[in-house]
Amino acid sequence: MLAEIKGLNEECGIFGIWGHEEAATLTYYGLHSLQHRGQEGAGIVVGGNGTLQFHKGLGLVTEVFSRGELERLTGMAAIGHVRYSTAGGGGYANVQPLLFRSQGGSLALAHNGNLVNADELRFRLEQQGSIFQTTSDTEVLAHLIKRSDEPILKERIKEALTHLRGAFAFLILTETEMYIALDPHGFRPLSLGRLGEAYVVASETCAFDVIGATYEREVEPGELIMINKQGVRSERFAPKVSRSICSMEYIYFARPDSNVDGINIHTARKNLGKQLAVEAPVAADVVTGVPDSSISVAIGYAEATGIPYELGLIKNRYVGRTFIQPSQALREQGVKMKLSPVRGVVAGKRVVMVDDSIVRGTTSKRIVRMLREAGATEVHVRISSPPITHPCFYGIDTSTKEELIAATHTVEEIRQLIEADSLAFLSQKGLLQAIGRPDDSPSCGQCLACFTGQYPTKIGGEYVGTFVQTSRCEY
Repeated sequence: MLAEIKGLNEECGIFGIWGHEEAATLTYYGLHSLQHRGQEGAGIVVGGNGTLQFHKGLGLVTEVFSRGELERLTGMAAIGHVRYSTAGGGGYANVQPLLFRSQGGSLALAHNGNLVNADELRFRLEQQGSIFQTTSDTEVLAHLIKRSDEPILKERIKEALTHLRGAFAFLILTETEMYIALDPHGFRPLSLGRLGEAYVVASETCAFDVIGATYEREVEPGELIMINKQGVRSERFAPKVSRSICSMEYIYFARPDSNVDGINIHTARKNLGKQLAVEAPVAADVVTGVPDSSISVAIGYAEATGIPYELGLIKNRYVGRTFIQPSQALREQGVKMKLSPVRGVVAGKRVVMVDDSIVRGTTSKRIVRMLREAGATEVHVRISSPPITHPCFYGIDTSTKEELIAATHTVEEIRQLIEADSLAFLSQKGLLQAIGRPDDSPSCGQCLACFTGQYPTKIGGEYVGTFVQTSRCEY
């Protein structure tokens, strides 16, 4: 999927390692495997030798660490971050990890997610004298930790975390310890692994495969893990509530070779395609998926229907994040710079175009037109998620309802706007069944807020929709 054009982006990915002499290099490889989660900036902080050293910058991981910076980052522990900005905006100052130095020692923070009460906390902290160096919601945690009256750092972190509301997966590194924390609802994925005697943590398990680490377990919602020379210790900073992991991790964000909460992403997406075929079959000659996240879905749809799967759309790998479009005419043709139809596959054919979601509808319309221009006689659009009708406040950049075409248009109206011959979305029930969380399970474990408007936490001081705190999965 063309997230840059489409306007559906996840905030970031985090990686950490404790107890390995090549900590910085392994973090670099881990971040490279998480590059799909953020292309705006990257950074690494290394510790374990009595001080914290860091390097960060704007751009891709390979661009930020291209002039021997890794060789200067020595130590047995490291945390790293790849960023796509949502809360607080972009710029060098907001690239993470954020590093804070004080007389009591240094502390580095890396954060995946979005704090829905960050503005409220920032206002209160500024009233008490805090001065912020960034516009990132991540910095709020550092000020809360510093202002805590608890006698030891672990307790100060636990107290600070209890003030946060929203989605957060944190890595915290000091000169002597690493801390790992996941919000009580577990909105974002976070896994713990081992590499020999070293401990590894990452947003996705694909990072473990890249460095040869083995998966140990998921970090539990509401859990704080402390790692130091004495070993690993786990405590809770919040009581257990129903997990609400973001459904878009399975639909779009995570890499197909990752496992999220024990569920393989490629398998889940194939099942989404199969379920979509059951709910919305259509007579056609070929099935194709919009690269990359929809390929697995298209394969599943093709298998279930018996319609051949073909590579009908090719992604241009060399149009990068910084590609400059020098005129309005070229900006209007942005999709063509990212995607090319395979004329020999689609010409004279009835095409099923499978995609993961429709946000504003502009990209879908352009892709449909491209397929028709390449000779497709019919274009039937199938979407592997329910209509996105509500904004996300937990780390995805759909912050207003006005941005969402499905919030103000019926399916038929959307079909007409994108100029498709037919259009169908996956049902909410079908989504959960395909992922492997049927509605009769004790807890579905999914956040469906962007489809239902039922947010698991307070938004702006109020509960919006239904606050799910029981074990029952509600639509």
